[in-house]
Amino acid sequence: MRMIDRLLMALEGIGMALESMRANKVRAALTIAGVAIGVFVVVAMGATVNGIRQSFQSDLDEFGATSFQVRRRGVGFNACDGTDDTCPERRNPAITLGEWNDIKNLPEVETATAWLSGQTTFEYRDRQIKNVGYDAQSTDWIKTDVADISPGRSFSNAEHDAGAQVVIVNDTLKNRLFGDSDPIGKQISIEGKQFTVIGVFHTKAGFLKTLDGRGPDQPRAILPMMTAYRHLEVWRRGLLIMVKPRMGIDQASVMDGITEMLRSSRGLKPAQPNNFALVAQDRMLETFNQLFGAIFMVGLALSAVGLLVGGVGVIAIMMISVTERTREIGVRKALGATRATILWQFLVEAATLTSIGASVGLIIGTALAWVVRTYTPVPTSIPGSAILMAIGASVLTGVVFGTAPAMRASRLDPVEALRHE
Repeated sequence: MRMIDRLLMALEGIGMALESMRANKVRAALTIAGVAIGVFVVVAMGATVNGIRQSFQSDLDEFGATSFQVRRRGVGFNACDGTDDTCPERRNPAITLGEWNDIKNLPEVETATAWLSGQTTFEYRDRQIKNVGYDAQSTDWIKTDVADISPGRSFSNAEHDAGAQVVIVNDTLKNRLFGDSDPIGKQISIEGKQFTVIGVFHTKAGFLKTLDGRGPDQPRAILPMMTAYRHLEVWRRGLLIMVKPRMGIDQASVMDGITEMLRSSRGLKPAQPNNFALVAQDRMLETFNQLFGAIFMVGLALSAVGLLVGGVGVIAIMMISVTERTREIGVRKALGATRATILWQFLVEAATLTSIGASVGLIIGTALAWVVRTYTPVPTSIPGSAILMAIGASVLTGVVFGTAPAMRASRLDPVEALRHE
């Protein structure tokens, strides 16, 4: 019976809440709007961050679960004011072609892709496209970057080693330079030098690609690493190596072997720190989590402001409700209603107000997540934790801010309440 009684009282409290909303439309609307904004922020931020994380992880998985990078300096968001004290890695020597060859020839390494990136102007006849990004990579780039080439082909080892002036363009660059015509075999100008188009590559969307301009909607090109090294104004100190261990060989042992080899070739003493960095996927994911974790915390702070606005509205509506129903409360107490019964009903009423706001926020947040998923490369999805957090926060807001009015109602003296006009 106790559970049935509580259920009936809860339904009665919900009915009272709906009646209060009809009687106080403006205040109820402000309360619902405040809570809805707070919940919307939590849901939208949760869906976006979760989707970006999935896309980021998918991009990393393209390189293989055990792949890692050899870089001049690590990745992260440490404070750096340009001095050696705060960013000592800025003086690290560049990764060299000789070191790339040494790593490539290690027996435990399946592939070691050399990689330079740049940005320049591409021209074809009277068409000019500025700030086109390009990736200059060794011939095994196709093993670490899931991309389909059609029509055309990738460059050969001979073309790479000779620094042949050949280039592969993506769909966007092809369309902007050549329109509907076949680009294969045509000559384009890059930094005043003639390059032959040998292929068109198609890459799938991903947050990491979109972030650095390699998304399918951005003009992009791929050319032999040695070609950029010899013929273009590329930043050579930015050379990095993407290493993929052989099947069945532990990543840690390969990283240890490369570390030992680089320290030896660079003449580092045991007490000296590494002047290079090996960055595994978990480290990149950790950096991602640091960045977007901070962004999500800002979102939670904004959400808290919305819930605070809703909470203030709850207090206002509930105080008015208590005042208007003072005589009713006196009658209920005279008929045997306990303080706990009155308290429970008013708390349910407060929680109902904020729950309606939460429902509105969830609907809007879900709609926004669908729009982002449909029209951007980010596969947004609302995690269950975000939904539970949003609903829990809204109910808690109603309970916390509704406690004072509920306590006031439960403490009313039945005799004095019956005399209230």
